[in-house]
Amino acid sequence: MVDFSLKEIRTNKGLSRRELAELSGVNEQTIVALEIGKNDPNEAKISTLIKLAKALHCKVRHLYPQEKDI
Repeated sequence: MVDFSLKEIRTNKGLSRRELAELSGVNEQTIVALEIGKNDPNEAKISTLIKLAKALHCKVRHLYPQEKDI
């Protein structure tokens, strides 16, 4: 199973999408699209991923899909 970890990281830090948007400077709709898989993180601008990673205090690679055991 593949799970996109942006939402997991955000919720673990107790942030809403709006709060993350304000902290990162990334549009809330972009965050929604990344979390629901509408936008592929491989096609996202690196600057967007860097902003999100800085706001979440994580590495950019953590924002990519991670394989999880079923």
